[in-house]
Amino acid sequence: MKIKHLLPCSLLFFAVALQAQEKKQLSLDEAINLAVTKSTEATLADTKVATSKFDLENTRNSQYPDFKVSGQYMRITNPNLKLRMPLGNSEPTEGETASASPEVNQIMFAQASASMPLFSGFKIKNSINASENLYQAQTFNAANTKEQLAMQAVVLYVNLYKAQESINLIKENLKSADQRVKDFTAMEQNGLLARNDLLKSQLQVSNIQATLDDAIAKEANINFQLVTFLKLPDGTKLTPNAAYFKNAGGLTPSISESEAIAQRNDLEALRWQEKASEANIKIAKGDYYPSIAFSAGYVALDIQNVVQVTNAMNFGVGLSYDLAGIFKNGKKVKAAQSRAEETKQQLAIQTDRVKVEVHESLENYNLSIKQNKSYTDAVEQSGENYRIVKDKYDNGLVDTNDLLEADVEQLRAKINETFSKAEITQRYYELLNASGKLTDSFNLTQNNK
Repeated sequence: MKIKHLLPCSLLFFAVALQAQEKKQLSLDEAINLAVTKSTEATLADTKVATSKFDLENTRNSQYPDFKVSGQYMRITNPNLKLRMPLGNSEPTEGETASASPEVNQIMFAQASASMPLFSGFKIKNSINASENLYQAQTFNAANTKEQLAMQAVVLYVNLYKAQESINLIKENLKSADQRVKDFTAMEQNGLLARNDLLKSQLQVSNIQATLDDAIAKEANINFQLVTFLKLPDGTKLTPNAAYFKNAGGLTPSISESEAIAQRNDLEALRWQEKASEANIKIAKGDYYPSIAFSAGYVALDIQNVVQVTNAMNFGVGLSYDLAGIFKNGKKVKAAQSRAEETKQQLAIQTDRVKVEVHESLENYNLSIKQNKSYTDAVEQSGENYRIVKDKYDNGLVDTNDLLEADVEQLRAKINETFSKAEITQRYYELLNASGKLTDSFNLTQNNK
């Protein structure tokens, strides 16, 4: 009975385990799309843009009139009232009783007011202009953030490919090393090989196994980072598409400093911030001017048994001028001008950085192509060297150390060649990132603002 009940549970656990180890073939395009749409950083960037847009709409509301309505109803104790204003008839008429003061125990009051700014030293206009510029700056900041997220996805994708390929190469080498141990064991048992040589081959197997374990752990960490970054289900096993790395070196980027300066989103964001800072200077100077506003209102009042006021409407124009502010405002204007100068300097600094990044990225890309050619030649050389050393070993011309060393050099050459192909791909996208063209080079499903 227990077995009968445990069987469905075991099947369920097995199904959950399979689901937890879901394998997914991931293209670089998909990784970029997920990075710029699903990652937490991308969501935060979009939220900041939305917040900036709300700030802009809120600033625009300042140019529209204000309209307020208020009302009060109060119960009070019977106060002693003394009317200082003479009434039309001070003597009570027939049937009326003279009273020292009327009985009052409630007051009702209602008011409606409207105001419309007519002139405020151009501060409203310039505030709207500044908010519009800040909104544009935030939009380009978000685009720059997504550009960096795309680059982060590329780096993780390339590192995952390198880790998985190194595991495959190490496993292949471990297989041949295990076979060598078996051959050496048979030779040692037949007295054809010294035990010391067998121990050396066994030691190499242990070293290769340790290297493989380290590579597997590294691959698992990179896979987890990429899965978490792209908001994929926990336990997903990603497999990069090797097609992105087979044609490494065949890419021909056409990048210039002028294009990068014109297209980089971070530079464009600083340009809009510079415009916003110039508008802030005008806002500060607006305090030198008076403020003029149109106002209108309506009042209704009812004091029980005393007075009732209705249809009390008013309208007019008000002027306000802070004379002391004329002398105090100079520091405020200078502070705004200083902040504008800071933005200009930041733009100049970032422009120089972009030039350096483009130059460095181009040099790194060209270097990776040259290194790949060297590593490709090294694979052929190490393979031929191992073949020659193996022949000499079989003929007793070299010892076991030479054979094992040649085998290690062959493995190292293969790993270096594989890594160099991945390095070319990464350097290419780093160059696109430095020029501000990375996300545009992919067929993204998101709409860049």
